[in-house]
Amino acid sequence: MTPLSALFDHPRRRPGRRTRSGVGARTQPDAQPDTRGRTRTARRAVGSAVAITLACLLAAPLTPVSWADAAPADAASADAVICDIYCDARDPATARGDRVPVSASVHGRTIRLHISDPDVMGWGSIDGGRPGDEVWLDRSFDGGRTWASGSRLGLTTIPAGSTGWRTQMYNVDDWNTAGVGALRACGKAGDRAEIACTGWARNDRNTGSRSTAAATALMMLWDRDTGLFETNGWWTAANALTAVIDNARISGMGSYRYAIAQTYDKNVGARQGQFRNEYLDDTGWWGLAWIAAYDLTGDSRYLSTARADADHMRAYWTDRCGGGVQWNTDIAYKNAITNELYIQLNAALHNRIAGDTTYLQRAQEGWDWFRASGMINSGNLINDGLNDSCVNNGEPTWTYNQGVILGALTELHRATGDAGLLSTARALADASTSSTYLNPGGVLREVNEGDDCNSDGASFKGAYVRGLGKLNTALGDRPYSGYLDRQADAAYGNARDSLDMYGPHWSGPRVPVTVGHGCQQGAVDLLNAAQAS
Repeated sequence: MTPLSALFDHPRRRPGRRTRSGVGARTQPDAQPDTRGRTRTARRAVGSAVAITLACLLAAPLTPVSWADAAPADAASADAVICDIYCDARDPATARGDRVPVSASVHGRTIRLHISDPDVMGWGSIDGGRPGDEVWLDRSFDGGRTWASGSRLGLTTIPAGSTGWRTQMYNVDDWNTAGVGALRACGKAGDRAEIACTGWARNDRNTGSRSTAAATALMMLWDRDTGLFETNGWWTAANALTAVIDNARISGMGSYRYAIAQTYDKNVGARQGQFRNEYLDDTGWWGLAWIAAYDLTGDSRYLSTARADADHMRAYWTDRCGGGVQWNTDIAYKNAITNELYIQLNAALHNRIAGDTTYLQRAQEGWDWFRASGMINSGNLINDGLNDSCVNNGEPTWTYNQGVILGALTELHRATGDAGLLSTARALADASTSSTYLNPGGVLREVNEGDDCNSDGASFKGAYVRGLGKLNTALGDRPYSGYLDRQADAAYGNARDSLDMYGPHWSGPRVPVTVGHGCQQGAVDLLNAAQAS
């Protein structure tokens, strides 16, 4: 496979530091189309090369089925023959649509990617050239990070007597293998070495709204082999899966529900099992992901795993600093994010387990300790944690620390009916939404935000708006709907590319998107929250 960009590792966070590109060291964070639209049968071409060729030449629309009932198969390479409504290599003259989302130029030639949305296929064209000029397609199933080296789908040349030509049509997606795809068109002058390629784009399947389009782009980054997301980050995968689950619940598009069970099955035995590991905040993120999965599916195994995660965290509640869960099983540091997650997870479990008293008691104890800990500063913003003297360490007020507590207090209010919890949450939300430090120019920006999407910090804003959205829907006057809409409009207008991939800066400037699931997860969380508001 040809790499589009280098793979970025996520160095394991060390005591007092988390690696965060552009932010600096810190002590603190069944692939199926939307069944409400077209439903398709994806039939794999099988047999000999002759049979495949005949299938592609003679293909007609196939019998529709419910994609919610179709089981994804094993992954296929980007240059394998794919059949969806039609098979690869179909004549563009038969296309039922022609949309040009992206183009490029080289030596006076114009290269265009054409998409036929009704056919869920695309083709490339080159114009303004001369005989011998080349044009072809690349197809990717990971958001353009890689594509099949040397495949050059539909490679063709401008024939004698013409100044332009086009490839055959090829499918964008491979629903047989959970392949959420993208195409780009490339070309070159026949007598020159330079190649130009358009940006990546896709058809309009599963893009009925801003949020579903962003969720579809996020699923391009889901690794079908590991059940995680591109660079296989652990806690960030929990957040990305949560964003996808929330999108299914809020938008009603269930096309990517298959990822829930596959992620679980492929990873339930990893690390310390049941999605537990030595970082207690990681365990908390996964616990909340499985709460979301349980809410959507009703599958009790997800609730059981969330309980195992909460119990694992509880084992590291210590007397240091008067209570609280420590950050790591071997590190006594008490920080905000771990304990915010602990409160929310335990309150959520109480709200889903009939007759529970244990998890409610833990959640209330967690909030009582947190409120008195000193991590909430005089401006009603939350710093990262406590120093060796058990007082506020003054570390930056990262956005996710402002948001998770809102979800926690909302869940605890649901458990207790205590209106004071929502009043406190509202005061904290008022502080974070009005802070010019966190919202320069009125648009949320992570502290020391960099241009990288492959970092811990790229996920933080998503966690913030997710928590704010939960609080907003619990309040009758929906006081933060305007704020969420403003953020969503800014990100959609300033941070999005032709593939509905989002970069790090919601207010702009638009920078080339360094493909990474952190930025994309944040965008999905934002658009989910705005849609729910």
